[in-house]
Amino acid sequence: MRKWLVAVGVIFAIFVSAFALKAQKAEEGFVPLFNGKDLTGWHVMGTPAWKVEDGKIVCTGEGGGWLRSDKQYENFVLRLEFKISKGGNSGIFIRSALEGNPAFTGMEVQILDDHGRDPAPYTTGAIYDAVAPKKNMSKPAGEWNFVEIICSGPWVVVAMNGEEIVRTNMDEHPKLKGRLRKGYIGLQNHGNRVEFRNIRIKELR
Repeated sequence: MRKWLVAVGVIFAIFVSAFALKAQKAEEGFVPLFNGKDLTGWHVMGTPAWKVEDGKIVCTGEGGGWLRSDKQYENFVLRLEFKISKGGNSGIFIRSALEGNPAFTGMEVQILDDHGRDPAPYTTGAIYDAVAPKKNMSKPAGEWNFVEIICSGPWVVVAMNGEEIVRTNMDEHPKLKGRLRKGYIGLQNHGNRVEFRNIRIKELR
C-alpha cells in the first residue's frame, strides 16, 4: 500500500511539473503592462476615473474616455482578464491613435454584460461594429473573463475563456482595411465600473 502511494505521488508530481512547464512556455516572452501597484506606464485620456485596487486596474465609471498604454504596438499577443459590472459596457482598444475615436482609428474588442446573448458585431468579443464573434463566450457580470488578442500584420484573432471567437483579415474587410496597423493599447471608460488584471503583452516580429 505504501509503495502504491509513493508511486501515485511520483506520477502526480511528474504531472504537475509537466503542467507547470507547459504553462511557463505558454507565457515565455510576455512582459507585464501593469505593475499591480499603480498606473505607471498608462495615461488617462478623458475623465480621471481610473485607480488601482488590490492589484487590479479599476474604472469607477464616471464620465468617459480611456486609459492608454505608454507606447504603441504593431504586432503582438495581448493577454488580460476583465470583470464587468451588472449592465456594464467597456472595451479593449488595439492599435488606436491619440486623436479621434480609438474604437475606429484602431479597433475595439467589445466588453459587455451580455452573458447568453446571441453573438453580433456589438456583443462581447466582437471587433466593435465590424466582426461578430463566432460565439458569445462572456461569463455573467461579476465573474472574471480571460481574453487573448493577437495582431499580426492584417490578421486579428480574439480568443475568450479558452475558445477562439474571431479571426479576420483586415485587408479583406471593408470596415477594417483602412484602420491603423500600429497604435496604443487602451481600456475604455464607458461610464460603468469595470476591472482589469494580469495585463501582459508579447511583441511579435
